[in-house]
Amino acid sequence: MKRRALLLSAAMLPVAAATASKLPVVEVWKSPSCGCCKLWVEVLERDGFVVKVYDTGNNAMRGKLRIPAALGSCHTARVGGYAIEGHVPPADIRRLLRERPMAIGLAVPGMPIGSPGMDGPDYDNQQDPYDVLLVQADGSTRVFNHHPGRK
Repeated sequence: MKRRALLLSAAMLPVAAATASKLPVVEVWKSPSCGCCKLWVEVLERDGFVVKVYDTGNNAMRGKLRIPAALGSCHTARVGGYAIEGHVPPADIRRLLRERPMAIGLAVPGMPIGSPGMDGPDYDNQQDPYDVLLVQADGSTRVFNHHPGRK
């Protein structure tokens, strides 16, 4: 009986962590075969987010969440009423949720090397510079955060 109680307690840790940190669940739409999307989800989970994944592709959800196609990437997410497009770092998502700007959400267009999920040994630990864009209600953008990369 003690073993079962321990297993149940361990299974509840991610939920408890999200509750303790008051982070909303991140819902992610991606292709079932995309490895970098899976890695991005793992980055979010390590940062304390609870993530629910839908392996149904992301084009329909990107449109539903009003992210312009030109800002597209390989996965689309929704968290706290905001859209998240592409390899947005967890710290930028936390800042978005803390500051709560009037906006659709954040986007990292394309798949920049060095962004979360597009980093590590598979990419020779290269980090190219990239911007996280704040997507306004009219579809326009402004730089929310710049990640300078490194050589």
